[in-house]
Amino acid sequence: MSLDMHDLKILDVLQSHGRISVSDLARQINLSSTPCAQRLRKLELRGFISGYRAIVEPEAIGLDLLVFIQVTLKETDENTLRSFNSAISRVPNVLECHMVGGDFDYLLKARVAGMSEYRRLLGGEIGSLPMVQGTHSYFVMEEVKDGTPLPLKPVRTSQKQ
Repeated sequence: MSLDMHDLKILDVLQSHGRISVSDLARQINLSSTPCAQRLRKLELRGFISGYRAIVEPEAIGLDLLVFIQVTLKETDENTLRSFNSAISRVPNVLECHMVGGDFDYLLKARVAGMSEYRRLLGGEIGSLPMVQGTHSYFVMEEVKDGTPLPLKPVRTSQKQ
């Protein structure tokens, strides 16, 4: 499916205003409501939109400390990677987990209430995993840019056969 300018405009608006009504969305992108709703449904069905959610302000719920954690594993065989992926997926304070290439194996993004909760997270839930060789943490002093919408430009996607 190729994306035209109307599709890109729909995606752009929804990245910032996920609760917008179809009629308001249609007005913003200069389409009538029915074609706009049809395009929106196609974008959802074809996987361009994976869902809608509320963005909760972390500080408002007491999760004041943002930390990035590098994780190095003892081994990087397939069973170890699968085991780590499974274990880290169950840790609620870990918001993101990325396998990376380079001097370490994973980069985690975590949110905690403070240093004592961070210590519990690192020592009790991450560092105690049997496959973890070591960790290194970076504490965020200021979030300069976060959650920026994806930059959209005309793209052609190949259909999976």
